[in-house]
Amino acid sequence: MRHNKKFNHLGRTASHRAAMLANMSTSLIMHKRITTTLQKAKALRMYVEPLISKAKEDTTASRRVVFSYLQNKYAVTELFGEIAKKIADRPGGYTRIIKLGTRANDGADMAFIELVDYDDNMAKTEAKKGRTRRSRKSAAPKAEATAPKAEEAKVEEPAAEVAEAPATEAAAE
Repeated sequence: MRHNKKFNHLGRTASHRAAMLANMSTSLIMHKRITTTLQKAKALRMYVEPLISKAKEDTTASRRVVFSYLQNKYAVTELFGEIAKKIADRPGGYTRIIKLGTRANDGADMAFIELVDYDDNMAKTEAKKGRTRRSRKSAAPKAEATAPKAEEAKVEEPAAEVAEAPATEAAAE
């Protein structure tokens, strides 16, 4: 019976699943974001978040435990070095899964999983607010409102040129 067995086997044997999750974890740590299927991303989150929590304590024992899961010394170095510094004050939730839609050939739900503290695109979209399209009715008054400012700028420009002219003459002498 499968009572309370909420672990997704992903249609693979235990050794294949462990190797696949270790490789995906290494890729996530090295590249900070990977694209995969939604179910693999959810399984990867359950696999990698305890390893990231373990990396907060930089001891030989914790490094050996993480290495036993990842089997990649470069990924362990990256995890305990740069990533551990960024997540030191975060109590959990180190990864984010964003759904991308379905894959064209087989209809699988696709998603990308990323480390939360390394997401530059989400920070840019929150900070930047672009202009929206408006109808022509609202565009006409704005054009009239900006016209006097353009005339004022034209008035100021000749004064700036006059101020620059003596400086260039003095430099030429």
